[in-house]
Amino acid sequence: MNDVIRLARELVALDSRSSLSNLAVADRIEAELVGFEIERLDFIDPAGVAKRALVAHRGPMMPGAAFSAHMDTVPATGWTTDPWSPVVADGRLTGLGACDMKGPLAASIVAAKAAPAGLPITLLYTFDEETTKAGAHLIAEQSALARRAAPKGIVVVEPSSMRCVRGHRVHVQFTATASGVQAHSSTGKGLNANLALIRFLHAILPVHERLRNDPSWQDTAYDPPFSDFNITVDNHGTAANVTVAKATARIKFRYSRKVDPMPIVTAVRDAAREFGVALEEAWESAPPELAVDHPLVAAAVALTGVAPITAPYGTDASELQAIAPCIVLGPGDVSEAHKPAESIPVAELEAAPANLLALAEKVAAL
Repeated sequence: MNDVIRLARELVALDSRSSLSNLAVADRIEAELVGFEIERLDFIDPAGVAKRALVAHRGPMMPGAAFSAHMDTVPATGWTTDPWSPVVADGRLTGLGACDMKGPLAASIVAAKAAPAGLPITLLYTFDEETTKAGAHLIAEQSALARRAAPKGIVVVEPSSMRCVRGHRVHVQFTATASGVQAHSSTGKGLNANLALIRFLHAILPVHERLRNDPSWQDTAYDPPFSDFNITVDNHGTAANVTVAKATARIKFRYSRKVDPMPIVTAVRDAAREFGVALEEAWESAPPELAVDHPLVAAAVALTGVAPITAPYGTDASELQAIAPCIVLGPGDVSEAHKPAESIPVAELEAAPANLLALAEKVAAL
């Protein structure tokens, strides 16, 4: 079996959903990196779960290319087969994380191991990309090895069908919580938290509409041009005959570099204040975006022969850009990510290490 397919299958078989520890995956990766200098960055998440980021380097300690990938996956929602029993059939590898992104992760490892002795290669492997970007933030803040290696450019090997993504959106995650008084709903003695939350949501509905319809709040370099403003509501399991004591709305607002987030943020803050709703905000770093003619983008285009694009989703590049300029380029189609029976083409995965290595050589020559 091809090395990259073998390794991808072994990584898929290790359950590393973001809510769980990724130490087994980190150990499996480290076992592949014989001859690399390795730095372990350990972390305990807010739920008390042990996580680990890995930074590795081989070759001269001089600026070259870095590959980045994350070890965590989304939950196994909707799967009707065992998500951690990878299957190769009909030209595809299927399993949770096969596309996003244990297949591309495996490709980056195989590419790095194949690098000639004189080519500097750095690896930045993170946790919790699917939730908080905490692993990438940890590397950007604390990795002594990444600072010494000082890469010229970082290739985040998220699935992009091997097309260069030169920029993407980042998010502000709002958590709006309204409080009430729980009681049997028939008594009239309770206070339903939904009443305040509904008023809050009604007040910010024009924000959603303006993002969709006002060109001054849009960025035509992206598809779609309007920013995401996705709202979910949670009554925390309250029954229909009970007044709701706690009602929570979560809003994911994504924006690109051209879009000023503050009018949207201000509108949400003002509505929360007006209707007595507690508001928390979780910000990612600034949107990463390189010009079409940036040397790192040009190197990727020279390799692929395809014009660069932008993406509406986010990656660890939002945090890793503090280390070096970032692009996104990896095997697999992002439309396969986060869905049941996630898969990646075997042929594309097998071809990826050689292409990534060729890109590393171009970056080192910049």
